Amino acid sequence: MYFHRHIEDVIKRISKRKPAIVLTGARQVGKSTMLENTLADIGKISLNRPLIRNSAKENPSLFFEQYKPPVIVDEIQKAPELFDYIKDIIDEEGAEKTGEFYLTGSQSQKLMEHVSDSLAGRAGLIKMLGISCRELDSINYRKPFKPTLEYIEGISMECSPLDYEMLISRIHKGFFPELYKTESNLDDWNDYYNSYFQTYIEKDVKEVLNIKDELAFIKFVRACASLTGELLNYVTLAEMCGKDVGTVKAWLSVLASSGLVYILEPYHNNITKRLIKSPKLYFLDTGLACWLLGWNTPTQLVNGAMWGHIFETFVFGEILKSYYNDGKSTPQIFFYRDTDKNEIDLLIKDGDVLHPIEIKTTGDPNKSMVTGFAQLSKIPDMVAGSGAVICLSKNVLPLKEGVTILPANMI
Repeated sequence: MYFHRHIEDVIKRISKRKPAIVLTGARQVGKSTMLENTLADIGKISLNRPLIRNSAKENPSLFFEQYKPPVIVDEIQKAPELFDYIKDIIDEEGAEKTGEFYLTGSQSQKLMEHVSDSLAGRAGLIKMLGISCRELDSINYRKPFKPTLEYIEGISMECSPLDYEMLISRIHKGFFPELYKTESNLDDWNDYYNSYFQTYIEKDVKEVLNIKDELAFIKFVRACASLTGELLNYVTLAEMCGKDVGTVKAWLSVLASSGLVYILEPYHNNITKRLIKSPKLYFLDTGLACWLLGWNTPTQLVNGAMWGHIFETFVFGEILKSYYNDGKSTPQIFFYRDTDKNEIDLLIKDGDVLHPIEIKTTGDPNKSMVTGFAQLSKIPDMVAGSGAVICLSKNVLPLKEGVTILPANMI
């Protein structure tokens, strides 16, 4: 079963302006499937296949004679020799020729190095995450999340009431499309993530890092999952996996570039000196995080010590998807924390307006949960905008002036 992805519209829009599109995202988030369904009349070549990859590497000048554009090239970073030839073809055809190359990769660190060298200005860059709740529920509302009246009215037109059990099940299952193609049970879930993680290590990590201690790397990934939603502390991570800080930074860079984690920066400016500068770490798939941490059922997850962090991770991921799925690959999303321990889970910057977001697992939030919002009025040159508490309430309700209680299915 194919779920239509909101990012399809972005592909169509950018392909009218650019000769090449570069689509990055974690392994198995649905990049190739989405392109095949969106561009059904265009051929696809996968460089995961050894014979095709060898042909591309050994005879790059002939490759696009055999596979003429427009063409989808999957895992393009496996044959970097092709980039210069793509550049030459684009330059020869001229600016009027658009939608010729659709290039995907699950290791954006290597991919973007080649794009910067060869395709700068010639390619539209798009990031893709796992399937969103909007897509699973066939909601057509496409605007990125903001806690404004316009957004709430728009999404409310299509949202059903929050189904608590379904939401918990999805958070535990995770958001790789394959898990939703057919009915599955917890054995299928365990088998999927076990295979996924081994494939990730063998095909993504070992191509980038010369890892001699695989067990330490597995400990490191599990440590990252256990710290999702928390301030990033490299020393703590290093201690948890028995490696030095330099190694941990290199490993974390690979996790981020392959779309498994996101490093969220704090809001900071040169005027406000009391804001902390340490970022937060988020795992980008809650199902993978649950599997790594041994939360084997939805009940174990909800009753476990990390439920609050996993729920916050889910909410952050859905908000990020809403921006990526609108073609905004560098959304202005931050968090707030100062030296007096005032905190706001998320800030969405819209021009000179800051929209505060608090994330709670309660169904009945209270005003004491948003006391940190008052700090925004102290930030020079910025305006405090409407805010929200995203939680497990079943109804949209006012909490106080300018702050709305939002059910978690309305992201």
